[in-house]
Amino acid sequence: MKSMDIVEKINNFLVEEFEVDPAKINPGANLKETLELDSLDYIDLVVVIENNFGIKVDPVDFIEMVTFQDFYNYIANRLHSKQPA
Repeated sequence: MKSMDIVEKINNFLVEEFEVDPAKINPGANLKETLELDSLDYIDLVVVIENNFGIKVDPVDFIEMVTFQDFYNYIANRLHSKQPA
């Protein structure tokens, strides 16, 4: 899967699942603040990622993610390596 396809797929499910305004999603935006995530939302996000991309995600990995670009890079790296969490 190409990087642009990954970004588009991520943005689409964020808009659908988390009802975020697509105009607020940009690579430098703060992930947590833009999505207004609380601890339960992170669990939902993990499930959505696993369902959409078929990769296992450790919720602890979100500690390192600040921006949407961090998130995109994480998903792309996990898809390319296909290493289980």
